[in-house]
Amino acid sequence: MDQHESHADHHTGHHSTAHEGHAPGKASWSMAMKATLHCLTGCAIGEVLGMIIGTALGWGNAPTMILAIVLAFFFGYSLTLWAVVRAGLSLKAAVGVALAADTLSIAVMEIVDNGVLLLVPGAMDAHLSDALFWGALAFAFLVAFLITTPVNKWLIGRGKGHAVVHQYHH
Repeated sequence: MDQHESHADHHTGHHSTAHEGHAPGKASWSMAMKATLHCLTGCAIGEVLGMIIGTALGWGNAPTMILAIVLAFFFGYSLTLWAVVRAGLSLKAAVGVALAADTLSIAVMEIVDNGVLLLVPGAMDAHLSDALFWGALAFAFLVAFLITTPVNKWLIGRGKGHAVVHQYHH
């Protein structure tokens, strides 16, 4: 072990200089935006699927929104799980990484985008075939992205959030 390699780095095979950009205090806006887009992708898949299922089953707004939020978390975590398992982690370890990396980011994204949808007049009553539905959803995701990106930058800057995931990317 050379003088630049910590004890933990020795066990993982990573040199401390290999991931300088992911060290606490080194968060860039670009890194935060990528983490937020990753989060947004999972959230969008889950939310749209939840809205489609809830609408198809004739559910009201509240149960449809709950299903959409549950699926947003499921798909948000799933994207991270897939990436870190592919990088060689066990499923158990990957679940811990996904929970640590994504929970706050997904929660902020869901609170903001669902809050925006509740505030846009007529959005909650719009049907999947209505331009208002898709326009309000796109607007809600944009606002959520703009608010969640600084949260992710803050997390990454402290070695949390997607900084946890980045250590498994090569």
